[in-house]
Order: sequence, then C-alpha cells, then structure tokens
Amino acid sequence: MEVITAGQLNAHVAMVIGSKPDLQGVERASAAKVMNFVVDRKQFSDVTSFSNQIFKLCEDADVGLICLAGWLCLLDVPERWAGRVMNIHPALLPSFGGTGMYGAKVHEAVINYGCKVSGCTVHFADQTYDSGPIILQRTCPVLDADTPATLAHRVFEEEKIAYPRAIELFAQKRLKLEGRRVVVSPEE
Repeated sequence: MEVITAGQLNAHVAMVIGSKPDLQGVERASAAKVMNFVVDRKQFSDVTSFSNQIFKLCEDADVGLICLAGWLCLLDVPERWAGRVMNIHPALLPSFGGTGMYGAKVHEAVINYGCKVSGCTVHFADQTYDSGPIILQRTCPVLDADTPATLAHRVFEEEKIAYPRAIELFAQKRLKLEGRRVVVSPEE
C-alpha cells in the first residue's frame, strides 16, 4: 500500500484477506480502513471449499487482480482466475520453492546450496506451490558472510521493486500468457 500512497503505483487495494487471525496485513488494512476479512483455513475441510470462499469474496468486491503476499495456504485457482492471481517468492524459482519453502527456510537453503545469486520471483499462482508461470525475477548477490537474515534483507529490497512492477505491467495489459511463458509486450 505504501507505493500506492506515495503515488508510485496507480492501483487500488479493494480488500485484504488473511488465512488466519492476527496477521499483520489484516491489521494494517483495518488501520487504513481497507475492507478486510479473515478466511481461516482451519475452518474448511478441504482446499476447494476454502478457495471457493476466497474467490467469492474477490468476485463480490469486483477485484481484477489478486496479489498474494506472505500467503502460505494452497489455493485451488479456478480457470476463470488464471493469469489474475500473482504471488511473490523470495528465491529464483523454480529453485527453492514448493511445500515448506518460505521465509528464512528459503534463504538458509540458498546459502547452504552455495548459490552465488538469489533474488525474488513474481509469478502467476496455479494449483501447486510456487510453480506458476514466471512474470519477472530480480537478483541480488549471495555474500560469503551472509546469514538467512542478511540475505532476506537484500531479497526483500528486490521484492519491493519487483512486485509493484509486475502489478503495473498487469494494469497496463502488457502481460500475455503463452503456455508456461509470460510474455511482456513492449511499452506503447
């Protein structure tokens, strides 16, 4: 929301949905007087019924793009939402993604593997964790003295550039899905 408030991104946050109570994003939305909901994953017997509730709320609010941020629950993305649900991951997918790969675990795995670069990936979400078509990626070095925390800080700086840029490209209708590839059309 900061980049919108600062006039750096022409967008509007219609609502915020959290998958469990007491999430910082929901609290921030409430403080900013943005419509917000908690759809607690534990209250649903399966992914489909949970996902149906999420997408119903988004459709009722006439949302054009869903931006996941810190979202750790699997979603069953309906075909009608393909190419309209974005996520960001703190690594260069397809490496270091999937079930259980979030937060410090990702950065620790990158360091332990001996990678020389890391970064972030903005992708369209699909039915599997971290496997959707890649919209864009940004990189940063992995330094010899890095800890998961120091690497996370540099990756987060790249995320703050990447996610608004991907949203901007979507709003400009410059993203086209061609199979697994996201083609970015040139600026007019």
